[in-house]
Amino acid sequence: MTLIETARPLDRLRRRVRGAVLEPGQPGWDAATLAFNTSFTQEPTAVAVPEDERDVAEIVRYARANGLQVAPQRTGHNAEPLGAMDDLILLRTDRLRGVEIDAERRVARVRAGSKWEEVVPRASDLGLAALHGSTPDVSVAGYSLGGGVGWYARKHGLSTNSVLAIELVTADGKLRRVDHDNEPELFWALRGGGGNFGVVTALEVQLYDIPEVYAGVLFFPWERSSEVLHAWLDWTRTVPEEMTSVGRILQFPPLEELPEHLRGGKFAVVEGFYIGPEADGAELMAPLRALGPAMDTFATMPPAGIAELHMDPPDPVPYTGEGMMLDGLDAVAIDRFVRAAGPGSDSPLVSAEIRHLGGAIGRTGEGHGALAAIDSEFLTFALGMVFDDETYQANRRQLEMVRHALTPYDTGRQYLNFTEEETDPATFYRPDAYRRLRAVKAAVDPGNVFRANHPIAAAE
Repeated sequence: MTLIETARPLDRLRRRVRGAVLEPGQPGWDAATLAFNTSFTQEPTAVAVPEDERDVAEIVRYARANGLQVAPQRTGHNAEPLGAMDDLILLRTDRLRGVEIDAERRVARVRAGSKWEEVVPRASDLGLAALHGSTPDVSVAGYSLGGGVGWYARKHGLSTNSVLAIELVTADGKLRRVDHDNEPELFWALRGGGGNFGVVTALEVQLYDIPEVYAGVLFFPWERSSEVLHAWLDWTRTVPEEMTSVGRILQFPPLEELPEHLRGGKFAVVEGFYIGPEADGAELMAPLRALGPAMDTFATMPPAGIAELHMDPPDPVPYTGEGMMLDGLDAVAIDRFVRAAGPGSDSPLVSAEIRHLGGAIGRTGEGHGALAAIDSEFLTFALGMVFDDETYQANRRQLEMVRHALTPYDTGRQYLNFTEEETDPATFYRPDAYRRLRAVKAAVDPGNVFRANHPIAAAE
């Protein structure tokens, strides 16, 4: 569809909404189409930035009437699987902002444009914690709809199963509020099914009584990666569900915005997050502390204090990465992982990590959503910075080496939020859940108005 063909209809949409409707070349276009991974360029037919829920409904009705699709987006994380964007309106939820916390009920109502950085500090001030992810710059809606493997997940499960209600505009242009009692099948599908079923405008999420956390990072010299990760893997078999951890190989780029003690440094790292008294947490960490870390940042802190411990970049960057879900890790797996990403590998990867899952992450429960649980023991993700085609190709070769090294432990399942390439969405769910998701898609969006980054096709 050409710009000339869409100009007049888009003018009609502009007259109906309070927010912005942008076309290629107009002021603000580049910022509105920026993905978090800046090595990927988004080229939709138009960008709509609704001011409120009424605008969202108008945009959806317009798209349906004109044979266009709608792809909701906030931060642009995991955007590449959206693919070609011909005949698509990118609906940016940036202006749908606001957080309300009911401390007595321990519930936060979060509008779709809000990020975790707008929720976590406010809840923390009240002695409460949300099941947020590893960076405060991710949107609550996108993270939660895709599952949500956070630092409290081994104790409290996936974030998506702590969503209590969802407000959304469906393909008929109606604003709905769904929960366990109102349209429960749609509510089930939304929790873990991604953005396939409508434009979410707000969520209610459960908060938890966690006034303090014992958490931090142990930094070891990079050359000790094998020793440290072997010890970490053995240690994970001994810890309770209150402890979530990551074993990681890090190579920081020499960027001025990084602290001097990290800039250009190479480390083997163990990150830990313990829900409980400091004395108990320190006792749990003792076997790893006995290895003699070069730096130790563990301390008791309010939940807001752990928001950036994982050291994710706060702003969009050019990168390439991929992840896997693993079972049965043993000493051989660590050897293979270190050979592929650690000392002696000539790896250009900035980060190669293995997250310990298990506990409540792997248990289903009454009232859980489409992604009820993840039964893999570990989750890995690796990434490298991309500055040109040469660095892209070098990182892709190394990512393939990491994948090959861990293939014997691959469960065949994937985690939606960590899958940044077009993938068969059936790999995210159990077969019965995937069939059920397709049935819900057929019921609420038979015309396929909505495009998610990992779209689920309607059942025939």
